[in-house]
Amino acid sequence: MITLYDCTTAPSPRRARILLAEKGVPHETVQVDLKNSEQLSDAYRIINPQCTVPALRTEEGTLLTDNAAITAYLEARYPEPPLMGSSPIEKAEIASWNWRVEFEGLMAVAEALRNSAPAMANRALPGPVDYQQIPELAQRGVSRLQQFFVTLNDRLAGRDFIATDRFSVADITAVVAVDFARIVKVKPNEQHPNLQRWRESMARRPAMSL
Repeated sequence: MITLYDCTTAPSPRRARILLAEKGVPHETVQVDLKNSEQLSDAYRIINPQCTVPALRTEEGTLLTDNAAITAYLEARYPEPPLMGSSPIEKAEIASWNWRVEFEGLMAVAEALRNSAPAMANRALPGPVDYQQIPELAQRGVSRLQQFFVTLNDRLAGRDFIATDRFSVADITAVVAVDFARIVKVKPNEQHPNLQRWRESMARRPAMSL
């Protein structure tokens, strides 16, 4: 049985939860309490020295410690429905947009949050090493995020999905990024009608409630 090391309040493991649900993959879940720094405990370091979630223990016993590896494994192990594309062009488009959403969206939110939240004063980056906050990066993160919403809105003009003409991992990553942005008080508004329409459409997928 696959085991997902999860935290219901964190955006990164939500991506894995949605992917597992969209694939219909049965699995066990172990909650990791990030609020109380369980990810930094000796017990969890034995499981995942990276001190991050999600982590996924495969049926073969291998531990995967990031969304890139988890997505690649699940797509190969459970190819239907294909969420990383079927044709070479589809695979390329999805990979490209998934990366853009990660870099321009998710990383911008993390930059804004981790460099401003008092609770993360010594935890500006996830993982086993402590890093101090840089307030200027928080300001830049918000600016990047606002531009990211413009980019997504433009991309979704006349389109139902982010990358190709069907649902993909790029849409999963984008949903998580857009929802996570609320934590730094950035959300789609009347200036982003295409983005709002797309998010409303995504909400009709049962997996998006996870």
